[in-house]
Amino acid sequence: MPESIPPVGFGFWKVAREETADVAYQAILAGYRHLDCAADYGNEIEVGQGIARAIADGLVSREELWITSKLWNTFHAPEHVEEGCRKSLEDLGVDYLDLYLIHFPIALEYVPIDVRYPPEWVHDPASNSGMKRARVPLHQTWGAMEELVGKGLTKRIGVCNYSSALIHDLMTYAQIKPAILQIEAHPYLTQEKLLRLAGEYGIGVTAFSPLGALSYVELDMAGEGESVLEQEAVKAAANAHGKTPAQVVLRWGVQRGTSIIPKTSKPERMRENLAIGDFELSDDEMEAISALNRNRRFNDPGVFCEAAFGTFHPIYD
Repeated sequence: MPESIPPVGFGFWKVAREETADVAYQAILAGYRHLDCAADYGNEIEVGQGIARAIADGLVSREELWITSKLWNTFHAPEHVEEGCRKSLEDLGVDYLDLYLIHFPIALEYVPIDVRYPPEWVHDPASNSGMKRARVPLHQTWGAMEELVGKGLTKRIGVCNYSSALIHDLMTYAQIKPAILQIEAHPYLTQEKLLRLAGEYGIGVTAFSPLGALSYVELDMAGEGESVLEQEAVKAAANAHGKTPAQVVLRWGVQRGTSIIPKTSKPERMRENLAIGDFELSDDEMEAISALNRNRRFNDPGVFCEAAFGTFHPIYD
């Protein structure tokens, strides 16, 4: 059983359902042992099918995998936290999770599983209702998350998309310390203060969207010209080490102490993204890539919730 989160995992956000089972299998075949899932991705059943096939074929045992899932916004009320977790366990076909995260510090009104699953952001799509906020304090959600550990449903718990202020607040009431903080982080959004704070509290950090804009162009949340892979600092390091620009950016993420969860549907790219352990960036190269920071956040509820769901709901200042 992995004692710590693998440095390079595989993310299933935006993997098409019809491809997911095979993508999961191919990721395990390529060597990935951390699979990053979520109820909201809508493909956990298919991830589970890929896992089951890989185990049946002898590629891996359940104990060798680190499986992460996330509590969706509509399950924040304490009486619904376990329900959300058990649904993910059922869909993934496993008895326990290695890590269960609060997906966003956003509580929305409960939507029963038999009404719509995954419930997504809009409370009632038929009536164009927009998002419907729920009066659920985060400390109540965390208390219910802690109970999941006691019941053996997950080995560890953590949070996603929390700010420094929310981390400070969480640490005043947590009986079980968060194991992992998952945040957007890449050379255009280095999050130096948040990483330092997590380190002081002994919380590990996982960076999602470690390559920056690539995941967002197709969603019209980033421009074609915003790829960090075209930056001279990245290309120079790639040339110096005989690696691709993507490998350099992923190496930068791991070398600064975060685990990362890149995503691709191509087996050759899966292997490429894993092959970053045989070189090390110099201090100057690390500094030059970090200096690309623009505080550019691609995944911002304060922007996309209003544009897509008709509700202004910022969580970052």
